[in-house]
Amino acid sequence: MENSVGIISLGCAKNRVDAEMMLHTLREAGYKLIDDPALADVAIINTCGFIESAKQESIDEILELAKLKEEGRIKALIATGCMAERYREQMMKELPELDAVVGIGGNGDIAKVVADVLNSTKRELFPEKLCLPLEGGRVQSTEYYYAYLKIAEGCDNRCTYCAIPMIRGSYRSRRIEDLVEEAKRLAANGVKELIVIAQDTTKYGIDIYGEYSLAKLLRQLCTVGGLEWIRVLYCYPEAITDELIDVFASEEKIVKYMDIPMQHCNEKVLRRMGRGGSREQLAALVRKLRERVPGIVLRTTFIAGFPGETEEQFEELAEFSKEIGFERMGCFPYSCEEDTPAARLPDQIDDDVKERRAEILMEQQQLTMERYNESLMDKEIEVLVEGFDRYAECFFGRSRADAPEVDGKVFFVSEGRKPQPGEIVRVRIFDTLDMDPLGELAEEAEQ
Repeated sequence: MENSVGIISLGCAKNRVDAEMMLHTLREAGYKLIDDPALADVAIINTCGFIESAKQESIDEILELAKLKEEGRIKALIATGCMAERYREQMMKELPELDAVVGIGGNGDIAKVVADVLNSTKRELFPEKLCLPLEGGRVQSTEYYYAYLKIAEGCDNRCTYCAIPMIRGSYRSRRIEDLVEEAKRLAANGVKELIVIAQDTTKYGIDIYGEYSLAKLLRQLCTVGGLEWIRVLYCYPEAITDELIDVFASEEKIVKYMDIPMQHCNEKVLRRMGRGGSREQLAALVRKLRERVPGIVLRTTFIAGFPGETEEQFEELAEFSKEIGFERMGCFPYSCEEDTPAARLPDQIDDDVKERRAEILMEQQQLTMERYNESLMDKEIEVLVEGFDRYAECFFGRSRADAPEVDGKVFFVSEGRKPQPGEIVRVRIFDTLDMDPLGELAEEAEQ
């Protein structure tokens, strides 16, 4: 009888792409793919190991599925992904419920590992990180109308708080021609929104072309038929070139939305973080972007309570965030990650102080969001339809200002027809619904 495999992928979209490639490898090897790992013979947990809360989520998922294994409903459990790579042999010792632990370099061997655990052979596999496949088929796990395109692997930035270079290794870009071919395949399968990702998208190409090449790649992606929105995430401030800004300003398919993880604005804190820039330089970048790309939506993330952050430095961050008025913002309490330089810094801050600071910034951001939503009143915006909310009794989707999973939704009513998921419609905004814009189908509003 055909054995079945299911994968749950935790953490970032980059990890999701790795899971999609493993699913393709498993399908090619003859395994039946199951959407819900709890219903499969073999459950794979593609773990996240970025910060403490993500690691705990991975452990919780493993233990939850382990109960089903104990009941005989699952035959075997496999851990892959960042946490498996980071903790290696510790995983099996601390979580004996696992039948295999596979580092990221072993993703290409996942079918053999599944065969082994089905034969009651436990496996621990940790090849070199460089063995992680960058090319290959994927089984798309997102809705059919949007997909992620991972343009590079690893990171060379060496931010002092971050374990990613230790887990994922050095930055490795993929070739433009390979990325364009993958985009064409995705578009042929119905993808309308392509979301370009890497640990740092703005560094794309520096290793293989000797220069920042994201702008060149985006212009090539804009030629792919069928794609309507191309969204770019994770742009680091110091590598946002004038050429890249010109692409955002001139290419219609490029969504006027840029995710710039700034983390802080105080120069001393930024240096302790291993990052460049200053409040003045970051503010100047924002002004340039808004002048040259009218209507651009800016997302950022901040870390509150980094070691040594004084009340005055935090207040400067709060002032900066309020002054800039980021349309989208997330703030996280600093997570002290073992083996990172920041974990060895003096003046570590109490958890309750870190959490209070993060809450202050997020409460302040609510006011910014309210002002942004007010600016949409009586305007028409494009919305990528995602479904119908039975409780709110209206349709919902995402605008160009909303990336999947991290931003909000747009809700809208439509009496005359039922827009289908994946359809792009125009919506006239007239109100808000729990901090999200609410509108009606524009074609009906005009009648």
